[in-house]
Amino acid sequence: MAGSGETLTYGELERRSNRLAHLLRANGLRRLDHFAVFMENNIRYAECCAAGERAGLYYTCINSYLAPDEVAYIVNNSESKILITSRAKRAVALAALERCPNVRLCLIADGDGDGVFVRNLDEATTGIPDMPIADEALGSAMLYSSGTTGRPKGILRPLPDQPPADTSRSSIFLRKHGVSAKARSTFNRRRFITRRRWQQSR
Repeated sequence: MAGSGETLTYGELERRSNRLAHLLRANGLRRLDHFAVFMENNIRYAECCAAGERAGLYYTCINSYLAPDEVAYIVNNSESKILITSRAKRAVALAALERCPNVRLCLIADGDGDGVFVRNLDEATTGIPDMPIADEALGSAMLYSSGTTGRPKGILRPLPDQPPADTSRSSIFLRKHGVSAKARSTFNRRRFITRRRWQQSR
């Protein structure tokens, strides 16, 4: 991770995104539902997006420089049910959530929780399986315009009704996040092996 020197292996990404996908399901999110991610460049960003990609969910990545009322608008407009944020953006996120009555959970990726509504991500996923959820499906980002001519506008594209085992889709996600072709191939092989072992263990 540029700036911090932190690293994330493909195995860690696989396990973390699986656990988060299970947590999203446990909190009632089903295919075509929405959640939002509001944080600076953070090593936990990748797993948050990957969990949505493998759970058939729309995830909206919110500009980390927005003010509370702007964050609240996007969270409400996207109909997000969960907000994932960071320690650095916690104060802005919590101020925004005062205007977001439909959000049922706020996860802090790298900071302390506070009760049942605001929870630390690692604590919330402790004890949750790190294997794929039973109903894996392709998810995608719901992007927003910058709002230079008014309120930001969301772009909602139809989701294909198929599992994320399609490695071409996985490669698209990884390529969008700057992962090399060789590294994408390694990750996709790991995913195939993990899913195969999980299916055989059922």
